Amino acid sequence: MPLVSVVMPVHNSASTVGSAVRSVLAQTHGDVEVLITDDASTDDSWDLLMELARQDERVLPQAAPEQGGAGRARNLAMERARGEWIAFLDADDLWLPGKVEKQLDLGAATGALLTHTSYYKMGAEYAGEAADFLPNGRVVRARARVSYRAMLLQDHIGCLTAMYSRKALGTRLMPEMRRRQDYALWLSIMRDGVEARGLSEPLAVYRSGRAGSLSSNKLSLVPYNWELYRQHEALSVLRSVGALAGATWASVRKSRI
Repeated sequence: MPLVSVVMPVHNSASTVGSAVRSVLAQTHGDVEVLITDDASTDDSWDLLMELARQDERVLPQAAPEQGGAGRARNLAMERARGEWIAFLDADDLWLPGKVEKQLDLGAATGALLTHTSYYKMGAEYAGEAADFLPNGRVVRARARVSYRAMLLQDHIGCLTAMYSRKALGTRLMPEMRRRQDYALWLSIMRDGVEARGLSEPLAVYRSGRAGSLSSNKLSLVPYNWELYRQHEALSVLRSVGALAGATWASVRKSRI
């Protein structure tokens, strides 16, 4: 069974990082390495990571040389990856136990090099463990198939659910953008002809409306999406306007779930 490298950026996440890491270690597919980059935390995050690493050799924390944001922290972790697949989980989100196994099965059955799943949305106050999670009906559904063209109009892939084949695609890093680095990564992979495949079953838990989360204000993402379309995807002004309108409306609808 393939080794899966799980990428996790951490910044002042002492209250949640333990449950996030434990949700990875409890996967039914246990051949994982948890590559954590501490992005200059000032709380107890680093001490907690050291304790988690002492408890399980699959937990591999590293301190960033300076605070660089989530995208750079993820890249530092990906540069250490040894697995055939790379997956993503933030320090305040959770995976349900069968997630990795079911996505590996999907990749094996379809030949997909980029996969994702549906996920539950919880409020920022949710502080439980994955093993204690009770579905609440608030689900962001994954499409079974997503093309590059469809992806331009909406980011259909929740970062906490994404997995890509490092064996087939190589280590693909996120671009140096302040926000939307994950969206840019999916687009760069799919621009090369890769179609994303999704599982309808919710297999992760996302905490929405987190303090300090720019993504909680959908309109604030407009300039970052514009930069993505014009600079990274090199779309014309007309195509960028159309994509921006579609992406903004899709984000507003998703926030109502």
